[in-house]
Amino acid sequence: MDLPTVKVERLYRQISNILIRYIREGHFAPGQLLPGERDLAKQLGVSRSSVREALIALEINGWVEIRTGHGVFVSQRLPDASEVPSDESVGVACLMEAREVVEGEIAALAARNGTDEQLADIARLVDVMESEVADRAAFHGHDRQFHQLIGAMTGNPVFVEITDLLWKKRQSLHYAAFEKQFSGETVARSMCADHRAILGALQGRNAEAAKSAMQAHIRNAYDQLFGVQGP
Repeated sequence: MDLPTVKVERLYRQISNILIRYIREGHFAPGQLLPGERDLAKQLGVSRSSVREALIALEINGWVEIRTGHGVFVSQRLPDASEVPSDESVGVACLMEAREVVEGEIAALAARNGTDEQLADIARLVDVMESEVADRAAFHGHDRQFHQLIGAMTGNPVFVEITDLLWKKRQSLHYAAFEKQFSGETVARSMCADHRAILGALQGRNAEAAKSAMQAHIRNAYDQLFGVQGP
């Protein structure tokens, strides 16, 4: 007897499909303002971060329009689909949680093993990033390099690959849309302050301080994106 494959559907996609059903059934009409994130989270019994990810998925697929400062509105022209298509993109919250655990340990090892030359390279990079907060593309390019350099400082090529993998997970359509909607120059400036703290711990060869600074950095990034307490 062949049994069906059990699929674990990501929570934000489940929420998206519930909201699609309510739109289809006329509970939310085209052009109507949806309840706020907090209200939706309370009614659905989920976290606000999961609701925010669901709304991003709905916007990507044409179901809603997110208007910064005004709310989320049902699209005037609805898609023909009956649900948000399944994909392999990792949710933003899940990715941030993984990064906090993994990159914290990488930073600790980097503090122990990094060379003076590598520290000089990363110090120069931090200087450059502080001048790029208004240039989203340049800033994100050097942000990636910042984390890759820390991975390289461990002296372990496996950690270099892991760091690169974590960054590549940020290149999904879901993450890109999320970051475009909830990130900006203010967030970039906050990230620069975090990078300075990480750099200071690395220069001091303090493994525990480097780990703490990196984890605080990722929690701060989470808070900036979600507007709530970190994972």
